[in-house]
Parts: sequence; structure tokens; C-alpha cells
Amino acid sequence: MVDRTPREGTTREASSRPKTWTRPSALPSPEARPGIQHRWIRTSTLGNGDTTNVSSRFREGYTPVKATDYPELQVFSDHDSRFPENVEVGGLLLCAIDEDIAKDRVRQQLDQTNRQMEAVDNSYLRQSDPRMPVLKPERSSRTSKFGDG
Repeated sequence: MVDRTPREGTTREASSRPKTWTRPSALPSPEARPGIQHRWIRTSTLGNGDTTNVSSRFREGYTPVKATDYPELQVFSDHDSRFPENVEVGGLLLCAIDEDIAKDRVRQQLDQTNRQMEAVDNSYLRQSDPRMPVLKPERSSRTSKFGDG
């Protein structure tokens, strides 16, 4: 007679590896949703409210997300929160913005940065000695190695 193990003892669940613990992040990341970008907005620093920052972000188009719409985050709202139905962790409020508005915001910021760099270049060229050859301003980063290691 052959001694056989019951089939219930050889299932995948019985032979799977033990689950391991991983440290949760301080700020949970919401699942990506089409057409929406998420951002944590500062509502307070060291217990002092930052209404100026919150108002500015709301005028840019950010809106606080409802905790009921993001059950995967598993967070409780801060005790003294001004946004009790929303997701707020440690003085940071999870907000969403339309992806097109966010891309336009980035584009406008890049345009402003380019205009500022052009103004710096023009100022540099204006201050240079006219007897010297006109050089195009060069921006580059270089690294060098000291010694043999």
C-alpha cells in the first residue's frame, strides 16, 4: 500500500512563500487616473495654517480629492483638519488637477524660464567690451577627476 498525501496539502497556497512586511510610505500615492494629475498641497507647517498657499493652488485649478473616492489610500484625516472629508496627511492635502491644465502650467513656466535666461544673456552681452569678439553665452556643466582615485 502506497502512502499518499491528500491533494489539499499540495495546493499553490500551501507552497507559496511567506508574505513579507514593507514599511508604508509617509504619503500614499493614489492610483493613476486618466486625465488627472495628483499633487500634495501644503496646508500647514508646524501647526500653523498656510492659507496663502492653499488659496494660490486652488486658483491654479487644483481641487481637493474626497477620501471616499480613494479608498485604496487607507488614511484618516488629520484631527484638526479644515478638510475633514478629504485626504490630508501631516499638513498636506491631496489635490487633483486636469492633465491639460497641468501641462499648460509647465509649458508656461518653461517659457518664463527661457525668457529670463534670454534677458540674462542680453544683459551679459550688453556689458561686454565692444572691442572683444561677440561670444555666444555658453551654459554647460563639466566634471573633472582629481588624482588617480
